Formats: sequence, structure tokens, C-alpha cells
Amino acid sequence: MNVSRFRMIACLAFCCSIFGSAFASQTTPADQSTRRIYVEPFVTQEGSEKFREDVIAELRKLNSVSLAGDESSADVILGGGGEVWIKGYRSHNPQLGKVAPNGTPIYTGFLSIELRDRNGQTLWSYLATPPAASGDVSKDLSTLIVKKMVEALAQGQAPPRVAPLSQPTTILKGAGATFPFPVYEKWFTNYRHENPALQITYEPVGSEAGIQSLLANSVDFGASDSPDVIHELAPQDDEKYLFFPSVVGAVVPVVNLPGLSGDIAFTPEALAGIYLGKIKKWNDPILSRANRDLHLPDLDIVVVHRAEGSGTSYAWTDYLSKTSPEWKAQVGTSLAPKWPVGREANGNDGVSKLVKEQIGSIGYVEFIYALQNHLSYGRVRNRNGEFVAASLGSIAAAVNRSSKIDGDFKISIVDAPGAGVYPISSFTWIVVPAHITDDAKRNALTGFLRWMAGPAQRQAAALGYLPIPKDVASKEEAAIARIQ
Repeated sequence: MNVSRFRMIACLAFCCSIFGSAFASQTTPADQSTRRIYVEPFVTQEGSEKFREDVIAELRKLNSVSLAGDESSADVILGGGGEVWIKGYRSHNPQLGKVAPNGTPIYTGFLSIELRDRNGQTLWSYLATPPAASGDVSKDLSTLIVKKMVEALAQGQAPPRVAPLSQPTTILKGAGATFPFPVYEKWFTNYRHENPALQITYEPVGSEAGIQSLLANSVDFGASDSPDVIHELAPQDDEKYLFFPSVVGAVVPVVNLPGLSGDIAFTPEALAGIYLGKIKKWNDPILSRANRDLHLPDLDIVVVHRAEGSGTSYAWTDYLSKTSPEWKAQVGTSLAPKWPVGREANGNDGVSKLVKEQIGSIGYVEFIYALQNHLSYGRVRNRNGEFVAASLGSIAAAVNRSSKIDGDFKISIVDAPGAGVYPISSFTWIVVPAHITDDAKRNALTGFLRWMAGPAQRQAAALGYLPIPKDVASKEEAAIARIQ
């Protein structure tokens, strides 16, 4: 699915009493009056009206909401899109162990929502995925969305809007990670709406190529999911570049195994064994022991990995190195490891495409790419021994359980301890020179970074990324002053 299709182009009006006047003023007390909400049709391939009806039904249960007949009579606007699709079939006779589509279909999907005011300012966003045993995916997603919205609004006022610096016409060029590209594409477009004098271009060429371009002074900023990318590529230049966390995401194992009646569970031993080339069949005992409720096929495993130096590969191999002594000894953590086995593909898009085409394959991609491409993604065992699927909640658990982030913002949250943690979670960073001689570019870049750490964060969750913690955003504000 093209990222632009996924972008929010529809809206819904909403407000609860606690948030009433926060959208109009940052200083006046909260307005206790009921607010009017308008639900526009969602952007989906099919089922959009059912999504809309289910969301409206949930909103009608709230005392703090009245539904508006059209956008012009609403106070605030929320909308977005989503899809539901069949991920497998549950056999009518489990003893047959069939994986062909001959039983009850099992549905999955997602619903991505943004809440905006009438001026188009994003106030809140979220991406919901259904529970594993969903009986009505559309209703479950709608219930979760409204629940999360009310929880978020009850926490307090929206962050203050940060006005971008007024600049002459300036072009900033960036390159790097594909991991955050969906949200970066959205941000760069939206920021230009607020500051038409600034144009930001970005090439999603992978972390290694993007940072190499930064080191060669051919771009103004780079992007990577590895906190060690400069040290790995140019250790002598470690002090010359600053890292700014943008969002938090997750790397998920995606598989093409039609007909499974549930999501496959992976132990670290299984993932390391597959990528070392030691586990060659999907019904290998190591996989079967963790998936006793699934009938895994007698099918060859086709391993897919990134062709270029990649921050997604860094996070993936960081997890394998931290959980498998054998992997750490033989391969280790790297942007561009020496893969023992597998087929190559460029970018998260390329890995997604190859896995989707090849039955029996396994790859690793950022969470949103799995959803956009309708790929099954597995649950991964964390340090607590739980098999956890990626979600905004499980990514948040990883952030909350990780060590405190220090002033240089370079931290790995892979394999964080604690219950509910998705173990292959990662910050992703914008990397900029500490010294920028061009005044216009320096001012333009620092203005964007301030916006990124502020209002832009409210746009991240709709695309499956967790906003950076508030304390990190505050530290970034101070750190931006280090750019000279």
C-alpha cells in the first residue's frame, strides 16, 4: 500500500469536557460544555461505512459528546482510515491439520485515526489493531479507538503549538532510514503547510547510505535507527554530529504462511536459528514447541533480509545479539551484517514486497509496513518469557522500562525488561551536524526540530509510531541550542 493512501485525509469532530478550552486557549480554564463532533467517511478499500457507524455508536455512549451533522457545525474533527482482511482460516476439523482456506475465516486489520481542530491542527492520533480473538474487528477497533481517545484527552491539555521561525525560501535535503519514512513524509508535507518558505526533501535510501551522504556533506541531515551509526561508519567524527530522537517504532518478524489459525510465536532461539540457517523448515521442533496450538507446515523457510546498510537491520541484529550468544559470536550487531543465509531486498518496502510474494518466507520490517502490506507479523518472546505482539501499548512498555535517556539521546531499548514489553522496539533519530555555517539552513533546521519535538508528535501514532516521551522532548528543546 502506498504511504500517501494511508495518510489522513478525513476528519471527525470531537471534544470532551476536560479538553474543552484547551484547543481555543492555553490559559483559560477547561470548558465544561458538551462539544460537537462530526464523523466523516473513513478512507478504506471497503467497509468504510461500517467503521464509521461503529465509531459513531461508541461516541453516542459518551455524555460529553454530541454528534454534528456536518463539519461546519462541529467544534473539532477526527478521521482517518483502516482496513480489515482475512489473515487465515480456522479449520472445521482441527485434527485434519489442514492449512488450505476451507474453514472459518479469521480477520484482522487496523484503524488509524487523527483528531484535528477546525484549523487542521492535529490534537491526537492513534493506530488500533484488534485482539487476536476478535469476533467483530470493526467494532473492536472502534471501541479501542474511542477508549484511547477519552484516556488521552483526560490527561490534560494539548501541548502548546510551536510557531516555526520565519525564514526566506530554503531547501533542506535529508536521506537515510526507511524505518520512519511514513511519518517523515507526513511531517515534511505538513510542516511546509505551516511554513511555505521551507521545502524539505528526503530520500529513504537506508541508514548507511543516508549517513554516508551526511558525512560527505551532500545532504543537510541524515536519519538512522542506530544510535551507533556515526561510530560505526566514521568513529573519528563522533563528536561532530548530534542525534535527535524523532519517534519510537518496532521491528516485527513478518511471515508468508497462508492458512495459519493464529499468529506465530517466536523465541529468540528460533529467530537466531532461522537467520543462522540452522532452522530450515517451518515445522522444526524449536518452532513447534512454541506454537503447540498451530499446525506449522512442512515447508522450507525462505529467509529475507536487507541488502543495504540498515538501521532496521541494526535493531534486528541487536535483539539477536542480546538474546543469542551464538548469534553474537558469529554475526553480531551491525547496520550491514554478514548474513549467513537469505535473499536480499532494499528497504522496508522491498522486504515487505518479497515476503508477500514468496510463500514460506520470513523477513523483518517496521511495524507499519506489516500493516500496510497485510502481512502476518509474529509475537516475540520478551525477557519476562511472554510472547508479545507489536502495538503502541507494547512499544510504550519498552520505553517505560528502559534506562533513563541521557543528554546525547543515544540509547538502545531493544530487549527491555518488564511485563508487556515488545522486545524489538527502537528509537529512530534525525542526525545533524553540530556546526552549520549556512545561517538560513541552520535556522530552518532548528525550527523544524522544535516543531518535530512539539506538535508533530501528535501526528505519529496514527501511523503506528509512539511519540517520544515528554521528558525527552523537553531535553531535545534544550539540546537544539547546541547546533551552532
